Amino acid sequence: MFTGIITDIGTITSVDQRGDLRIVISCHYNMDDVAIGASIACSGVCLTVVDKGEGYFAVDASAETISRTAKGLWQSGARLNLERALKVGDELGGHIVTGHVDGVGEIVESDPVGDSWKVVVEAPATLAPYIAAKGSITVDGISLTVNDIADQSSGMARFTLNIIPHTAQMTTLDTLAVGRQVNLEIDVLARYLKRMEDLRAAA
Repeated sequence: MFTGIITDIGTITSVDQRGDLRIVISCHYNMDDVAIGASIACSGVCLTVVDKGEGYFAVDASAETISRTAKGLWQSGARLNLERALKVGDELGGHIVTGHVDGVGEIVESDPVGDSWKVVVEAPATLAPYIAAKGSITVDGISLTVNDIADQSSGMARFTLNIIPHTAQMTTLDTLAVGRQVNLEIDVLARYLKRMEDLRAAA
């Protein structure tokens, strides 16, 4: 379980295709405090530490993980938003995040507004019912608030985010190019509410 509050930015230093993809990630964590088998969210994807050393850890990403996450994410030199798993008693500064990517969105607009950036992300139709204005959403592992949302005739939805300078500086959202794919995780409460609504409608 995570909160969507990023605590480090890691960089992929090597990628090795075995049965799964072995990915080595450099970081600033004290790896003495991280156990083999621990979970670390990597740009919104919960992955298991399978090896570690001073200034780095390694994870294995399956073909399923690669196919369901943003293109270009798992390559040497890519930067990742990192968050260690929530401990009992930790401050819940963002919202409840599971580290399971629900879909991939795409940045379709990116414009400076004052010191911040107004960003519009297009979400797939399967996620559109779960996104609401002023609700929470996880974008590349970052807990963010949806400013507004516009449903599209295609069934997709476009939602607007405001990226403040602090968020940009502390995450990989310092680059917000149009066309960039991002990992999306819907709010867990929205997931259950939608399921209950569907069951009531089918009754």
